[in-house]
Amino acid sequence: MSILHTLLATLVTLGLLVTIHEWGHFWVARRCGVKVLRFSVGFGKPLWSRRDRQGTEYVVAAIPLGGYVRMLDEREEAVPEALRSQAFNNKPLWARSAIVAAGPVVNLLFAVLAYWAMYVIGVSTVAPVIGQVLPGTPAYEAGVESGGEVVGLDSNDLHSWEELNLRLASHIGDSRTLSLRVRYDDAATPVTYPVRLDAWQVDVERESPLRALGLRPYQPPVPAILGQLLEGGQAAAAGLQTGDQVLSIDGDAIDDWMTLVERVRASAGQTLQLVVERSGGRLDIALTPEVRDSEAGPIGYIGAGVQAISWPAEMERTLRYGPVDALGVAVAKTGQMIGLTLESIWKMLEGVISVKNLSGPITIAKVAGASAASGLESFVSFLAYLSISLGVLNLLPIPMLDGGHLFYYGLEALRGRPVSERVQMFGLRIGMALLFSLMAVAIVNDLMRL
Repeated sequence: MSILHTLLATLVTLGLLVTIHEWGHFWVARRCGVKVLRFSVGFGKPLWSRRDRQGTEYVVAAIPLGGYVRMLDEREEAVPEALRSQAFNNKPLWARSAIVAAGPVVNLLFAVLAYWAMYVIGVSTVAPVIGQVLPGTPAYEAGVESGGEVVGLDSNDLHSWEELNLRLASHIGDSRTLSLRVRYDDAATPVTYPVRLDAWQVDVERESPLRALGLRPYQPPVPAILGQLLEGGQAAAAGLQTGDQVLSIDGDAIDDWMTLVERVRASAGQTLQLVVERSGGRLDIALTPEVRDSEAGPIGYIGAGVQAISWPAEMERTLRYGPVDALGVAVAKTGQMIGLTLESIWKMLEGVISVKNLSGPITIAKVAGASAASGLESFVSFLAYLSISLGVLNLLPIPMLDGGHLFYYGLEALRGRPVSERVQMFGLRIGMALLFSLMAVAIVNDLMRL
């Protein structure tokens, strides 16, 4: 069921975003008088198709990893004289540019719409209260103390850990001083800490920018109560059940969930003697964690998850705006994500961010499944972010992408004549080599994360 859930979430994610992208090309092409021959979601053998009155064939194909809009074009096939005015290549420069740009632009507009809907309905979050400041980190060196609520970074007001994390991500590799504002005990004036970054490096594979800065969010006490068990896992095989609370391991008291996790991870392949409370009684259970490899060496794994906890009511927040204000917030959020995406690409080219952070279809599938399981709000947020990534990447001036065509059209506007077919074909080969290389790296990274 988990695999089926992930597969369905992936198909919805890719199918929706590809359809939106291609619909942008299609809609503007129709408005510019170009005859559209085919609108395909997916590649390969058609699974379903139909034609409309204007002769456009709509197709859902077998391989759901993209899509395309095929337009009448004299460069691809002979066009009857009566239809030459409807051919893409015979349209003025502005029309061709508008058609090509429409796909990525619609992706960005979809993100604005998704964020707008989220902020009108209300976004649930928790107050960004500092639970611990990690020694030896920039925040620790700046004197930041636990117990306060983070309310701002530089000139930006903050309402959640996600907002702070995104702001910090844009400073990876920077050497500068950040102004972190923290309010303690509902004081009227927050304390401002000068947090110094020196060519700040963050291994985003292992930690978030938030943790790299030295801040660990406050969490209410999490008792070591099992909330879910993996079928066939070591915990289930040992006889543990959901609702069980682990009281001790080998005579050592287990006060919270993290203590249990740390003990299990450090005991790969070793038999542990657990004392468990179940329905008011106590049981002795022997449990041997499975051995799993990690970058830090072998770790223990039992296939169990924690029981969900409730946050204190005073820490729960709902960010909600009226329709007009929500539009401004959605546009600002989309702009921030566009800027972060471009910064990340540039820093990857500079070597500040490792190419290990590139992700491919496997990671997208995993995140799509996880976000869908977390609820509609998480899934819509993921859709918006992925739509922004798709829009921005397609606007990059790389031949084979929409941005590559727009680059050629820019040269055409400057030169007064189109770029030659020979040059375009040469650029196409370079673009294909670059994109396939990046895709290969992304897939290898995906496989390494399994």
